[in-house]
Amino acid sequence: MTGPVSTNDLRTRLAEILPGVRSDLEALVRIQSVSADPARLDQVEVSAQATADLFAAEGVDVQIVRAFDGAPPAIIGEKKGPEGAPTVLLYAHHDVQPENDHAEWDSPPWEPTERDGRLYGRGAADDKAGILTHVAALRMLGDDLPVTVRLFIEGEEEVASATLPQLLQKYVEELRSDVIVIADSGNWDIGVPALTTSLRGLVRVNVEVRTLSHAVHQGMWGGLVPDALITLSRLIASLHDDAGNIAVAGLHSGPAADVEYPEERLRAESGVAEGVEWIGSGPAVERLWTQPALSVIGLDAPKVDGSSNTLIPSARARLALRTAPGETSENALACLRAHLEQHVPWGAQLTVEVVDTGEPIALEVTGPAYDAARAAFTEAWDGTAPVDMGVGGSIPFIAEFLESFPQASVLVTGVEDPDTRAHGPNEGLHLAEFEKVLLAEALLLRNLGSR
Repeated sequence: MTGPVSTNDLRTRLAEILPGVRSDLEALVRIQSVSADPARLDQVEVSAQATADLFAAEGVDVQIVRAFDGAPPAIIGEKKGPEGAPTVLLYAHHDVQPENDHAEWDSPPWEPTERDGRLYGRGAADDKAGILTHVAALRMLGDDLPVTVRLFIEGEEEVASATLPQLLQKYVEELRSDVIVIADSGNWDIGVPALTTSLRGLVRVNVEVRTLSHAVHQGMWGGLVPDALITLSRLIASLHDDAGNIAVAGLHSGPAADVEYPEERLRAESGVAEGVEWIGSGPAVERLWTQPALSVIGLDAPKVDGSSNTLIPSARARLALRTAPGETSENALACLRAHLEQHVPWGAQLTVEVVDTGEPIALEVTGPAYDAARAAFTEAWDGTAPVDMGVGGSIPFIAEFLESFPQASVLVTGVEDPDTRAHGPNEGLHLAEFEKVLLAEALLLRNLGSR
């Protein structure tokens, strides 16, 4: 290697490899690697092998590994750069969300289809495009690779990365790196790149109230005995004030990045119904990124059709609490539990069951790795500098990386845009933006090697 490869050379190489990258992405999308579906776990295995083969073809020494026999498959690997070069760990995941009702898709979810500059299909963006971002960067750099690349492609991100801590502990030396690039987020808008610098955490609980040992006739006992659904409704209503701010005492909030989120974009991208007002107080980006948010995401109740004149003895809801950066799951859960216990009406019996938790993240966004990333993104987007962006969702596994590799700089990047619709019907990858993402990662690796 005589010196850093030029940007013009990388652009030329990108044009040459792009058709093959597109073909490889489409082949991965056709694999139904739904980690949440026991009937398709064999497809997760197929996906792992296909992913391993892609990296092996670029000279990466790959292994398919597991935390234990029967655990989901992950891919680790290494391609050495020059002696003394920085080590960069590239992360993505090859499992995907269920596609759910095919009737809600405009084209078959497992057959990648291009429409109006987007490639549609489950996993086309989240996160098989992340895998191909890493593959393409290695293809573009080839023998000019200026860093040692290490690889971790997970197979259970969509089911909460249950064995990730064990995998990191088991392979900590094989994965130890100076910089970690996590390709599982998105950009600010079409034409505007972003680096994700904070993510909210998650606490999910099942809440059950019981008012009767068994159902009784509503006409005979209504007016004296509280039914469980009314009781649960009142408890849920206590979680917010009249403006829609969370009324749970003791939860952490903080400031967000100085970014303007226009009203018209908010309404278009959220899909909010006409006339619906926003909830909460403060700047929109704070409400979305650095304040807690609490929602009911599931409710067990008799269906309206076929219901009888009966007092319901028990009712159950699942609450999802997004926690702000700087919060801890332990404190958030304690605050939520205390509020529920204090506000359950009429002496009803209360049960709170923890479903899962994930810690919020606030990244240190200064230093040579971030300088290299910002320069790479600005160049790939033809002079448009990246936005430092918070994300209201959660990627709990990042906390595991920070704990395992506290000295590493963590860069959270990705291929998504505001209309990607990850996890939903008609998930789609914006192909023109994808090209910029591919170039940006190659430039990033080049810049990291130069520094």
